[in-house]
Amino acid sequence: MKKQIYLIGLLSVCANTIYAQTQDIDTLSSLKEQTLEGVTVSARANTVRRMGGAINGQDILRGELYKAACCNLGESFVSNPSVDVNYSDATTGAKQIKLLGLSGTYVQMLTENLPNFRGAAMPYGLGYVPGSWMKSLQVSKGNSSVKNGYEAMAGQINVEYAKPEDEQGATINLFGSTMGKLEANLDANYHINGNKNLSTNILAHFENNWGHHDGNNDTFQDSPQVRQYNFQNRWLWHTDKYILHAGLGLLKEDRMSGQYAHGKHAAHIVNPFKIDIATDRYEAYMKHAFILNPEKGSNIALLGNVSMHKQAAAYGAKVYNVNEKSAYASLIYETNFTQAHNLSVGLSLNHDYLHQSTGLQDVGIALPNYGDVYGIPRLIESETVPGAYAQYTYNLHNRLVAMAGLRIDHSNVYGTFVTPRFHLKWTPADVLTIRLSAGKGYRSPHALAENNYLMASGRKLVIDNVEQERAWNYGANFGFLIPISGKTLKLNAEYYFTDFSRQTLIDYDINPLELHIRGSRDKSYSHTFQIDATYPLFKGMEVTAAYRYNLVKATYGGELQWKPLQSKYKGLLTASYKTPLGLWQFDATLALNGGGRMPKAYLNADGTPSWADSFKTYAQVNAQVTRNFRHFSVYVGGENLANYKQQHPIVGADAVWTNTFEPTLIYAPVEGAMAYVGVRINLGNRM
Repeated sequence: MKKQIYLIGLLSVCANTIYAQTQDIDTLSSLKEQTLEGVTVSARANTVRRMGGAINGQDILRGELYKAACCNLGESFVSNPSVDVNYSDATTGAKQIKLLGLSGTYVQMLTENLPNFRGAAMPYGLGYVPGSWMKSLQVSKGNSSVKNGYEAMAGQINVEYAKPEDEQGATINLFGSTMGKLEANLDANYHINGNKNLSTNILAHFENNWGHHDGNNDTFQDSPQVRQYNFQNRWLWHTDKYILHAGLGLLKEDRMSGQYAHGKHAAHIVNPFKIDIATDRYEAYMKHAFILNPEKGSNIALLGNVSMHKQAAAYGAKVYNVNEKSAYASLIYETNFTQAHNLSVGLSLNHDYLHQSTGLQDVGIALPNYGDVYGIPRLIESETVPGAYAQYTYNLHNRLVAMAGLRIDHSNVYGTFVTPRFHLKWTPADVLTIRLSAGKGYRSPHALAENNYLMASGRKLVIDNVEQERAWNYGANFGFLIPISGKTLKLNAEYYFTDFSRQTLIDYDINPLELHIRGSRDKSYSHTFQIDATYPLFKGMEVTAAYRYNLVKATYGGELQWKPLQSKYKGLLTASYKTPLGLWQFDATLALNGGGRMPKAYLNADGTPSWADSFKTYAQVNAQVTRNFRHFSVYVGGENLANYKQQHPIVGADAVWTNTFEPTLIYAPVEGAMAYVGVRINLGNRM
């Protein structure tokens, strides 16, 4: 028994180093405890707001992910008031996260606290993480710890996969939707020799979306046909003083979209506009932890990952090919001088290499008014950034936590830069927690790779004066636990301000027939205010309500303007009910997305603008019913049940080979209502 307790403690100490961003999230309001013969069993809420750590964030556990279809990471935030996920255009299916009113390029994406899905993987990376593989998500707002680098400006999203050391057995998940999508997923664990000293797991995923849907009758598919094969094999080996995590991943995806002949349009489409994106991705990672002194939490960890992302894409007549290689390594030493004082120091190395090419292919017709990519017929981007950091944390009985960190990095492209960050948490009473944060972030943009979906536009694409992005972020958060009628109301209020000194903008306003990706040193900022509340109305029934206001502006054409295609506010209402025995679960979400500014429009032949100068508020409704059995669960649900669709999402659909063709002005869903059904089957010890 003592050996088992020591091993659990050893793994916990290792986790503090390997999963450096994980904070103490156990609170009276989020745990229900039961003691059985000296063993405490805790049932954790599905979404837990971190109360112990200095960084403001949430842990989204599997129970929350199961409340929706959650086919992949991009569909995991349906009921989250902080994170938005939107389509980037109406043809490719590219999606982007928005946090604090800023696009996903300013959100550092991590897989088990290793940077991932950079550069060319960014537009479609949210679809590379199957929902059934995820054990939990950690969402942190504002500047995070300096341990993971200098990039986080708006926040971090960290994905925790199912682990080899998890309970032995297997889970199979099958899914199908009315849009013609089928999925099959496997998560299987095996403990070699019947113990956890050496264990492995296999994660496998297949999806096929073969359906042709054209709900707005503009000849273009509403969503792309995607066929994806995704596989990971992960291993754990540990002794009393050493732990090794390692694994590899392989992905192959074919994504096809564009025009197809159907109905009354069949005879008129002679040279259809087609999109074809073929992706091959390879990944490998390792994590070594050496336990020096478990009592003081002294340990050394060596972490690293490598990836190669090959993409061959054709957007109509435009061709974009990229071969991207990325590598990351980090050496960390961490110790507790006393219970109140913690020090973490480390070294890191990040390398990105992109070999890209663009051009026009023969589509059988002349293209006199069709845009090319300006100035980069062939481009190589390479950056190597070694760095070092130190971070000190003071914890006074978990009432006062102060964390100060400093990084120094040197880029062979942008030179030396310094990243300071500070976080403070104060709990003056059990019912109130206050957090303050301030820090700087940097980002090296890969303009074309990160925004390659823009090549679907018929405009000339101009890339100009792109340089390293820099921003300060300041935040304040107030968390309340208010007893009401024997239950606890969880109330959260927060404000974040992101101030850019250098930013890369996607500028539609310079010329309505050109699309610019440009560097800017002009005024640019984001103010975000959010308030949310969660309350259990009665046993098994929990309701969350939230409101967020986004004030996001940048300088376009010499004038400070609202960022285009950005909703000014969001309202969210979620309700979840589970029957007393847990056999049935009912979940519903209502989201109200505020209106915003549209980019400057070009004029039609009759002098009218090609689109309106703003878009209006719209609502989305999602719902799901789950029936749990002993060895399996069946779930049935629907998305966008209000059937709201953006009217005319593709501008110039009748003139695809001209510079007036524009499919990237997307602010709302392109697809209508969708229904789905799925089954989760537990095998082996997971029963």
